[in-house]
Amino acid sequence: MGMLRPYKYLIGIISAMFPHFRHSLILFILTLALGLSACASIFGTPATPTPAVPSATPLPSTPTPPPLAAIVNDEWITEDEFLAEVERYRVAQQSLGNDFSVDDITQIVLDDLIAQILLAQAARAEGFEITAADLGSRIEALASELGSVDTFAVWQAERGYTDESFKSTLKRAAEAAWMRDKIVTAVPDTSEQVHAQQILLYNEETARKVADQLNAGARFSELAALYDPNTGGELGWFPRGYLLEPKLEEAAFSLEKNQYSDVITTDVGFHILLVVERDAQHLLSPDAYLVMQEKTLRDWLAQKRTESDIVLAP
Repeated sequence: MGMLRPYKYLIGIISAMFPHFRHSLILFILTLALGLSACASIFGTPATPTPAVPSATPLPSTPTPPPLAAIVNDEWITEDEFLAEVERYRVAQQSLGNDFSVDDITQIVLDDLIAQILLAQAARAEGFEITAADLGSRIEALASELGSVDTFAVWQAERGYTDESFKSTLKRAAEAAWMRDKIVTAVPDTSEQVHAQQILLYNEETARKVADQLNAGARFSELAALYDPNTGGELGWFPRGYLLEPKLEEAAFSLEKNQYSDVITTDVGFHILLVVERDAQHLLSPDAYLVMQEKTLRDWLAQKRTESDIVLAP
């Protein structure tokens, strides 16, 4: 189902940044910048009070702030930072052969920056801390991987980073990744699920005839195999929120075991579902578990946005 959304654009950027480096370096940078599951072990847990690097520019003490793209709970996204991220995203996607409009790029980057800040703020509120020493050791390791401090300095400059902006970006990404992992690892690995089969037709008249056959006593599995010899219409086990088509999911969870649906019309075609089994607490498949984690993270971010004071530039 894809990467967790708040970080998908960073992965594209990293892939474009290092097309000529070995795979281990890309993994290293992914771990460094995004944290992944190893974030806490890399940077440590809430720690001793050593000097920390600001994760975002504080509100100005003077009455005239720099041009801003947004303010998220009193933390800035400066216009310069935002435009630099937009350009990095544009270049990364262009190198991958993807074509996005300017409006799409700006919205994707803005949404992802806001998501990172909300996650980072929550991580700090929970006591997670990354110190200047932590960041320094990580950057030294990255410079070593790139070959030298001078090579790293060129790499930063080519991508529009200063020393401070890179540290700030790296710190915020790691904080956000720590909070993201805390949210998604709390998702239970079991849930209410149904095991279903479907007969999928692309002509309504045919679908109605099949429904009539079922009502006359035809076996569902035989008709499913007739119209889908490869899988027999097998959908497997799935929880609520897994299927891409809400109509199918709503129908599946409304049926009892061994009960089939009426014809359900979607953009894909005409479906008839059969519930083979139901289980109030069934182990999620790896793919379903990832979808549930993504949904939980999306829901968390949506709720956090409604609770937060977010001001966008006009």
